[in-house]
Amino acid sequence: MAYLSLVDKAQHILAELIQPGDTVIDATVGNGNDTVFLAKAVTQTGRVLGFDIQQQSLQNARNMLQQHNLQHRVTLLLQSHADLNDCIPKPMQHRIKAVMFNLGYLPGSDKAVVTRAESTVSALRAALPHLLPGGVISILAYRGHPGGEQETRAVLEWSSHLDNDKYAVDTIEPPALSDKTPILVIIKRGLT
Repeated sequence: MAYLSLVDKAQHILAELIQPGDTVIDATVGNGNDTVFLAKAVTQTGRVLGFDIQQQSLQNARNMLQQHNLQHRVTLLLQSHADLNDCIPKPMQHRIKAVMFNLGYLPGSDKAVVTRAESTVSALRAALPHLLPGGVISILAYRGHPGGEQETRAVLEWSSHLDNDKYAVDTIEPPALSDKTPILVIIKRGLT
């Protein structure tokens, strides 16, 4: 059996969950790969809200979306994911099916511009009440760059305190585990 990368694993998990017409969030747009995946998954009747603090990320995502003719399904915001709660339009509030986080830095850019533990945990706290029953948050956390280990620990610590009666938390690690390999955290809200 072929090994799925954690990026592919996160997308596979969400692909089984997201339905046409759903509303989803890409909390870290990056180069737009997850944004395109989400836009395809929600189909023409769904919506994707994308967050990033770098203009280059949003431009990269716009280019990818246009190549796939998906730009009309996505709203891109030059905002930190920490501001997620203030930026979700009222009709989308408490109606989010999935939220994807792909932490770290924008590949091919300034590696000093990274997601941070404080803003990521703030964004996770903000996203949780907007998640529909049965909805999922996926967090791909990278430990190999400065600050990555602290951010990963903060995500694991925060998720370990979620109410077990309401949320199931699964941590997926690659087969060749080291203290630098990424991990995937999946948080699924129960159906009630």
